[in-house]
Amino acid sequence: MIFIVDDDPDVRELVEYKLAQNGHQVVTATNGQDALRMLPDVNPELMLLDVMMPGMSGFDVLAQLRAEEATRRLPIIMLTAKAQESDSERGFTLGANDYMLKPFSPRELMNRINAQLMLVG
Repeated sequence: MIFIVDDDPDVRELVEYKLAQNGHQVVTATNGQDALRMLPDVNPELMLLDVMMPGMSGFDVLAQLRAEEATRRLPIIMLTAKAQESDSERGFTLGANDYMLKPFSPRELMNRINAQLMLVG
Protein backbone atom coordinates (compact mmCIF):
# COMPACT_ATOMS: atom_id res chain seq x y z
CA MET A 1 0.00 0.00 0.00
CA ILE A 2 1.37 3.41 -1.03
CA PHE A 3 0.04 6.49 0.75
CA ILE A 4 -0.03 9.68 -1.36
CA VAL A 5 -0.39 12.92 0.60
CA ASP A 6 -0.77 15.89 -1.74
CA ASP A 7 -3.30 18.70 -2.07
CA ASP A 8 -3.02 18.80 -5.89
CA PRO A 9 -5.66 16.50 -7.43
CA ASP A 10 -3.77 16.28 -10.74
CA VAL A 11 -0.63 14.99 -9.00
CA ARG A 12 -2.63 12.52 -6.91
CA GLU A 13 -4.44 11.16 -9.97
CA LEU A 14 -1.29 10.83 -12.08
CA VAL A 15 0.71 9.11 -9.36
CA GLU A 16 -2.20 6.88 -8.35
CA TYR A 17 -2.64 5.81 -12.00
CA LYS A 18 1.08 5.01 -12.44
CA LEU A 19 1.21 3.08 -9.17
CA ALA A 20 -1.91 1.07 -10.06
CA GLN A 21 -0.35 0.25 -13.47
CA ASN A 22 2.58 -1.21 -11.55
CA GLY A 23 0.39 -3.32 -9.28
CA HIS A 24 0.36 -1.13 -6.17
CA GLN A 25 -2.64 -0.35 -4.02
CA VAL A 26 -2.98 3.34 -3.21
CA VAL A 27 -4.62 5.47 -0.55
CA THR A 28 -4.65 9.27 -0.78
CA ALA A 29 -5.03 12.22 1.56
CA THR A 30 -5.27 15.90 0.63
CA ASN A 31 -3.56 17.36 3.70
CA GLY A 32 -1.27 16.53 6.59
CA GLN A 33 -3.93 16.41 9.28
CA ASP A 34 -5.99 13.85 7.35
CA ALA A 35 -2.87 11.82 6.61
CA LEU A 36 -1.93 11.58 10.28
CA ARG A 37 -5.50 10.69 11.22
CA MET A 38 -5.75 8.00 8.51
CA LEU A 39 -2.26 6.51 8.96
CA PRO A 40 -3.02 3.85 11.60
CA ASP A 41 -5.76 2.37 9.39
CA VAL A 42 -3.73 2.62 6.16
CA ASN A 43 -0.49 1.02 7.42
CA PRO A 44 1.42 1.92 4.21
CA GLU A 45 4.63 0.42 2.88
CA LEU A 46 5.71 3.87 1.65
CA MET A 47 4.49 7.48 1.73
CA LEU A 48 4.75 10.14 -0.97
CA LEU A 49 4.52 13.47 0.83
CA ASP A 50 4.06 16.97 -0.58
CA VAL A 51 5.59 19.89 1.34
CA MET A 52 3.26 22.80 0.61
CA MET A 53 -0.22 21.86 1.80
CA PRO A 54 -2.91 23.81 3.64
CA GLY A 55 -2.87 23.69 7.42
CA MET A 56 0.16 21.51 8.05
CA SER A 57 3.25 21.34 5.89
CA GLY A 58 4.80 18.10 4.76
CA PHE A 59 7.85 19.00 6.83
CA ASP A 60 5.64 19.10 9.94
CA VAL A 61 4.07 15.76 9.03
CA LEU A 62 7.51 14.25 8.44
CA ALA A 63 8.81 15.49 11.80
CA GLN A 64 5.80 14.02 13.57
CA LEU A 65 6.15 10.67 11.80
CA ARG A 66 9.84 10.40 12.66
CA ALA A 67 9.11 11.20 16.32
CA GLU A 68 6.80 8.17 16.61
CA GLU A 69 8.25 4.68 17.03
CA ALA A 70 5.55 3.13 14.81
CA THR A 71 6.42 5.32 11.80
CA ARG A 72 10.10 6.05 12.37
CA ARG A 73 11.19 3.62 9.63
CA LEU A 74 8.37 4.23 7.14
CA PRO A 75 9.97 5.09 3.77
CA ILE A 76 8.97 8.66 2.88
CA ILE A 77 9.66 10.34 -0.44
CA MET A 78 9.07 14.07 -0.47
CA LEU A 79 7.46 15.03 -3.78
CA THR A 80 7.44 18.81 -3.98
CA ALA A 81 7.97 22.00 -5.93
CA LYS A 82 10.17 23.35 -3.10
CA ALA A 83 13.41 23.42 -5.10
CA GLN A 84 15.80 25.38 -2.88
CA GLU A 85 18.79 23.45 -1.60
CA SER A 86 17.78 24.45 1.93
CA ASP A 87 14.39 22.76 1.39
CA SER A 88 15.84 19.42 0.36
CA GLU A 89 18.39 19.69 3.17
CA ARG A 90 15.56 20.27 5.64
CA GLY A 91 13.68 17.25 4.27
CA PHE A 92 16.67 14.96 4.64
CA THR A 93 17.51 16.37 8.07
CA LEU A 94 13.97 15.62 9.24
CA GLY A 95 14.31 12.05 7.99
CA ALA A 96 13.05 11.86 4.40
CA ASN A 97 14.36 8.87 2.49
CA ASP A 98 14.29 10.74 -0.82
CA TYR A 99 13.40 14.19 -2.15
CA MET A 100 11.99 14.60 -5.64
CA LEU A 101 11.05 17.82 -7.40
CA LYS A 102 7.85 18.63 -9.30
CA PRO A 103 7.44 18.51 -12.20
CA PHE A 104 8.72 14.96 -12.19
CA SER A 105 9.14 12.05 -14.55
CA PRO A 106 6.62 9.33 -13.66
CA ARG A 107 9.18 6.70 -14.69
CA GLU A 108 11.83 8.16 -12.39
CA LEU A 109 9.30 8.34 -9.55
CA MET A 110 8.48 4.65 -10.03
CA ASN A 111 12.20 3.81 -10.00
CA ARG A 112 12.68 5.67 -6.73
CA ILE A 113 9.60 4.08 -5.17
CA ASN A 114 10.77 0.61 -6.20
CA ALA A 115 14.26 1.30 -4.83
CA GLN A 116 12.82 2.30 -1.45
CA LEU A 117 10.52 -0.71 -1.34
CA MET A 118 13.46 -3.04 -2.09
CA LEU A 119 15.38 -1.55 0.83
CA VAL A 120 12.60 -2.38 3.30
CA GLY A 121 11.82 -5.54 1.63
